[in-house]
Amino acid sequence: MRNLAVKIITVLIVAGISACSNDAGKKPEQVAKPPVAVDVTAAATSEQTDGIEVTGSLEPKFSVDIKTQIPGLVKQVFVTEWVRVRKGQPLVRIDVAETEALARRGEAGVAAAKAGLAEAQVAVNRAERELARSIKLKESGLATQQAMDDARSELEATKARLEAARGQIRVSEEEVRQSRARMAKGFVVSPIDGVVALRDVNVGDLASDAAAAKPIFRIVDNRLLNLTVTVSSADSARIKVGQPLEFTVDSLPGRTFTGKVMYINPELSALDRSLKVVAEVRNLPELLKGGLFAKGRIVTGKRSNVLQVPRSAVDGLDLAAGKGTLFVVENGLARRRDIRTATVSGQPAGTHPGSGAPDHREGGTQRSLPLWEWKKIQALPWKGCLTEISKKSLFRRSLRDSVRFLPAPARKTRCFCLCCRCCLACRLDLLAAPDPPPSP
Repeated sequence: MRNLAVKIITVLIVAGISACSNDAGKKPEQVAKPPVAVDVTAAATSEQTDGIEVTGSLEPKFSVDIKTQIPGLVKQVFVTEWVRVRKGQPLVRIDVAETEALARRGEAGVAAAKAGLAEAQVAVNRAERELARSIKLKESGLATQQAMDDARSELEATKARLEAARGQIRVSEEEVRQSRARMAKGFVVSPIDGVVALRDVNVGDLASDAAAAKPIFRIVDNRLLNLTVTVSSADSARIKVGQPLEFTVDSLPGRTFTGKVMYINPELSALDRSLKVVAEVRNLPELLKGGLFAKGRIVTGKRSNVLQVPRSAVDGLDLAAGKGTLFVVENGLARRRDIRTATVSGQPAGTHPGSGAPDHREGGTQRSLPLWEWKKIQALPWKGCLTEISKKSLFRRSLRDSVRFLPAPARKTRCFCLCCRCCLACRLDLLAAPDPPPSP
């Protein structure tokens, strides 16, 4: 019986050891990392336009400040502000009563000069007859040489008086023309077609001469505008006359306007080493106004079949070196690819062919790649922006608790905030920092 009991105990011990060894041989099941839904954008090829970003202001190509040419009292004003006028249209009339009197006096002087001319002509005719009579009498021996010389001198004197009368007529006529020209200046007219942008005169105002007067009207023609922009010295060599310029203005969102580079300053500014460029913009219909601020770019060239991806999908973008990293989706995983960027404008970023960016052309799927190391992407179990939540002591405590209770494999993965894409590892200083003291 004793030997039988020992055998039973030995069998039980061996069975127990075998069971323990079987349990030890089993590997613990790995915790599956639930994938996080992300947005992905399909890269596509399109035409790429190279350009230089510029800003500037619009000004009318033709505008004029109008002043009065003569002093006087304003008698009439024919137009008001913001109305369209034509070239030569009267704007204001100034009192020129004194000038009118001078003009009438000049006309009377012309009449008197003409009468003097007629009298001088009669005197010349009489002197010619006297000279002819003296010559005949001299030939007959009835007149002396002195009498003939006196007749000849008288004829020359009358001819001189005739020329003086003619000169007097010209003087009187010039005085009349001068008076009439001064009278015409009493009517201030528009020198160009355009719109009255400023009216600074009323009936009864005393107008001054042009040298000391301030403008009473300003007329602008918005059908042709000049867009003056500045270009950095690094891009100055790329600017050529005739290049198109595309721009937008805040007052007309969604509208793109075009112009053409017409003038390039031959020298750079000594203050900021920038180059001034003037583009001409045809404004028909007149949607644009002078003084608007414009943002756009000068188109320096175009390329076709350029692979483009959203700018937000490129991590570590270095504009100077033209480098960056991109994450692509392969078999449900996000993989890092190094790329070389060609140009960056707005939201899309062009890449060089063969630079490492994938050539996906999946239609109907618009997703943005997370910009972290390729792994199974994990998300922290809270809602809201990590950057904003970590600034508030009330939520910082629950944030630390969320990280503490994450599974170990998930804590080793670089997790990110679904709102602002902040990496958790980058925010550990905020998570470990003590709560700020309550505000008084």
